[in-house]
Amino acid sequence: MNWFPVSSQQFRSFAKFFGLFCLCFFLVISCGKRPTATGPNTSTNTGNGSDRLTIGTTLKPRTLDPADAYELAANNVLYSLGDRLYTYKLGTDEIVPQLATALPKISKDGLTYTIPLRQGVVFHDGTPFNAEAMAFSLERFIKNGGKPSSLLSDIVASVKATGEYELTINLKNAFAPFPSLLAFSGVCAVSPKAYEIGTGKFIPTKFVGTGPYKLVQFTPNSIRLDVFDKYWGEKPANQGIDFQILSSSVNLYNSVTTGTVDIGYQSLEPEQIVGLQDGSKTGGWQAIEAQGNVMNYMVLNTKQKPLDKPEVRQAIASLLDRKLINQRVLKNQGEPAYSMIPKTFDAYKPTFEQAYGDGNITKAKELLTKAGFSKENPLKLEVWYSSGSAIRQQVATLLSEYAKQQLEGIVQIQPQTVESASFFANIRKGIYQSALLDWYPDFTDPDNYIQPLLSCSKGTEATGCQEGASQSQGSFYYSDRMNQLIKQQRTEQDPQKRKQIFAEIQDLLAKDVPLIPLWQSKDYAFAKKGLSGVQLDPIQQLPLWEIKKA
Repeated sequence: MNWFPVSSQQFRSFAKFFGLFCLCFFLVISCGKRPTATGPNTSTNTGNGSDRLTIGTTLKPRTLDPADAYELAANNVLYSLGDRLYTYKLGTDEIVPQLATALPKISKDGLTYTIPLRQGVVFHDGTPFNAEAMAFSLERFIKNGGKPSSLLSDIVASVKATGEYELTINLKNAFAPFPSLLAFSGVCAVSPKAYEIGTGKFIPTKFVGTGPYKLVQFTPNSIRLDVFDKYWGEKPANQGIDFQILSSSVNLYNSVTTGTVDIGYQSLEPEQIVGLQDGSKTGGWQAIEAQGNVMNYMVLNTKQKPLDKPEVRQAIASLLDRKLINQRVLKNQGEPAYSMIPKTFDAYKPTFEQAYGDGNITKAKELLTKAGFSKENPLKLEVWYSSGSAIRQQVATLLSEYAKQQLEGIVQIQPQTVESASFFANIRKGIYQSALLDWYPDFTDPDNYIQPLLSCSKGTEATGCQEGASQSQGSFYYSDRMNQLIKQQRTEQDPQKRKQIFAEIQDLLAKDVPLIPLWQSKDYAFAKKGLSGVQLDPIQQLPLWEIKKA
């Protein structure tokens, strides 16, 4: 690698990188071992050959049992291990058949889905795949009571094999995005001979599905996947995957720069991403960037004074400057968000940009004055965040300083932090005035960015939400109209009519402001030069089966 500078700008980048490298080297030596010693690496352990890929990550899966896996760390692995009835065409949100052979036939009332299944498929243990096996897999997902079980149990009434290769699913209520839900990583086929149905009957370190790879090792520090030689579909472009689970983002950064992993992916700090992007111009790795699907937002407790007044919530929406947050905190590694629905969806409407803009201090002062606030009687707003999030700490601090500089004492933003478990437990109790959160979708449909955040099953305009999604999210927002709109879009089969309903939902959200969208994530991976097929997909994350060594 040629690190000799040819300009002052490059020199600064080199000095910054070299200083961080020296720090990393010192930390490694101090600990008495290399950071990549926690798992196999391509220089000394190539498994079945040099065409195996080593993936460095800091994300440690709690379990690989699809009926209980509900975290990003597990989903990244399950997309490579399992097949579902439906998946997505890479780079799009277009649903395509996987273990199904066609899109479902839907009854006129929207309650019955009939799905034809693929023949000639076998599980990793040799068990034949058929409709009975798929019905078993879905019933187990529902009945074993794992973390994601409610995704299906709240919607599905029954699952039956109505032919050797035909599956029929009856819903409790019509649910338009149901095919998207069937593409969720955990709703995959598992072998009936390897698993049981029963509450809590999980096997966290095992996986027996039908995917292009099979699991051969799962330890706290490494996961090994071998190519499944009896896979029904196109074989992977490599000979297997070795995940190295590293203890810190510093170790992940160092593993990329020293070439001890083929790909570094999740999670790095903003400064580290900048360093790797700069280093990729002359180093031995390439930088891959893509739009993510994670939404970051501020929740406002509509039951706590003075946030029970819409004009106060609207004032907060007006004073927030997303572009400043993206520049100062995120190092331009996000994209300002003006709706809770990501801009990657056709239903996206930037209602918060239209209503408030960014850093609209004049409007914020006008609304706050109307609500009775002044320099002598300032709005005191506590902004809570989890102590585990350095980014949210920086955002809260920036908001506090920004309010001091721009609002002349009318608003005092007070950052507050607490450890993670207490933070999430207290949100649903209504303890916090406001909080900084993020939302990882379960499936790719605009509904999953609206219903789980804004719906309420029990409450009134006067009492707020007493039970339901908005209560658990900490806004306690209740709106008869919002509930009606959510119900309408979940049952409407016509895409254009659904889009119109989502437009009204986004208008209402910007008017009532129980949540304020802040930024939409970007995703980054750093891969050795010479690897081909490395792409980031907002749904399937990093499609490992597409990656090939030169």
